[in-house]
Amino acid sequence: MIGAWRAVGRLTMAAVMLLTPLVAAADPQPVLPSVPLKVMTFNVRYASDDGAERWAARRPVMVELLRRAAPDLIGTQELLQRQGDDLVRALPQYRWFGRDRRGGHGDEHMGILYRIDRLTLIRHGDFWLSDTPDRVGSQSWGTDLPRMANWAVFETRGDRPRRFLFIDTHLAHRDQDAEARNRAARLILSRLPALAQGLPVVLAGDMNARPDSAAYRTLAGAMTDGWTSATHCTGPALTFHDFTGTPDRRIDYLFLRGFKADAIATDTYHRGRIYPSDHFPVRATLSFDTVKRP
Repeated sequence: MIGAWRAVGRLTMAAVMLLTPLVAAADPQPVLPSVPLKVMTFNVRYASDDGAERWAARRPVMVELLRRAAPDLIGTQELLQRQGDDLVRALPQYRWFGRDRRGGHGDEHMGILYRIDRLTLIRHGDFWLSDTPDRVGSQSWGTDLPRMANWAVFETRGDRPRRFLFIDTHLAHRDQDAEARNRAARLILSRLPALAQGLPVVLAGDMNARPDSAAYRTLAGAMTDGWTSATHCTGPALTFHDFTGTPDRRIDYLFLRGFKADAIATDTYHRGRIYPSDHFPVRATLSFDTVKRP
């Protein structure tokens, strides 16, 4: 009997020895790339019921632009509640959220729209671009209106979920607000560590700042400008066109950290003389940057 058990033991050991080289030689499972993320920044121009640019005329054009572009995530500026509600009613795969610049829903929002089939909203909040950023409706630095940022942490849906921070903002617009824009840019950057907690970041917005401005240099010094870093660029670099279709300045941006811009475009879709807004939206296809950076 003892001899029989020894024989079984020798056979078992032999089987292990035969199998072990096969296991060791097997190739490791490949690390599959994350599904690209499609983001957009869009100053939608607040709704009006008068004139050629009235919301009733622009709404179907804007809906069609968004349907064609199919972004996963949109940071809007100047959005009124009825516009946000109209858009998600026409595009039921989207939801939107955010308070307006006075803390309610009667004024302009930095509303964030996202596709519920592509993204899960993990947490969100907002802050004001002032010396007291946690005080609702606060303003500083001589601006004529409260300015704010709306933010959220999202998780991608699918087999390889990834989390990231998205921030949407609209900086002061007047020529004399240059210092206010630069202070607002510094404030946003100072909030990133606590909000992102090491996650990749997309900062979307109408910065009202051209690339030669101090505010742009502040942001571009800490984050990557999606337009200048993208592998493929389509459309004009300039974005504000005042409903003419001929833009004269670049003030709408997607700044990135922890992402690569595989492609970026200024979307000029319109119907005849009807443009969805006085800004062209900027949309980008992003991939998560897997390269460790200092």
